[in-house]
Amino acid sequence: MTAPQQPHGPLRSFGRLKSRPIKPRQAALLNTLLPKVAFDPAQPLAGETWLEIGFGGGEHLAEQAARHPHVRLIGAEPFVNGVASALRHLDERALTNVRIHQGDARDVLAALPDAGLTRLFILFPDPWPKARHHKRRLVQPDTVAEFARVLRPGGRLRFATDWADYANRALETVLACPRLRWTAERADDWRVPPADHVTTRYEAKRLGDCAPVFLDFERV
Repeated sequence: MTAPQQPHGPLRSFGRLKSRPIKPRQAALLNTLLPKVAFDPAQPLAGETWLEIGFGGGEHLAEQAARHPHVRLIGAEPFVNGVASALRHLDERALTNVRIHQGDARDVLAALPDAGLTRLFILFPDPWPKARHHKRRLVQPDTVAEFARVLRPGGRLRFATDWADYANRALETVLACPRLRWTAERADDWRVPPADHVTTRYEAKRLGDCAPVFLDFERV
């Protein structure tokens, strides 16, 4: 008799966890600063809270934190080089209103209370362009349901990508959720970066197959 198979966890929506060697200063911050700013799911949310899923090098996360010191920002990123880069930004700018989760953002979502977030950013996530890998994309019906759950009424979700198929699929998937409304009224609303957008180095590389698309949704 064979032992029963253990259930598998959710498919990873991200690729590699580390690339080039981390610079000594950033490696030191992983040991000293990260424990101080690590996201603690047991700590109640206080005041206005935003979440960025997959913050890359942390440029957008740090700039939004600097512009909005009254807001608590949570950043989730599994890529250790990106976490190290974000810590450098926090250290250099003396930002104290950011909490970091090094790992899968779905763990953060599961730990958040209903209507706990005011804003949620998903900027240029792993596109998984091959059709057989589309099931690994972050924006799926179950995660969209979680986005709607954790956003308070009137809260905003921003999704951006430079892959046309992902933009179309994400729009279709989010619009299927009755609790989220697309705010666009004209083409420039998705073709032109929003006024509060922060361009990152990754975005500037234009690695996709189309110009960046910005989709903003509101929790209704």
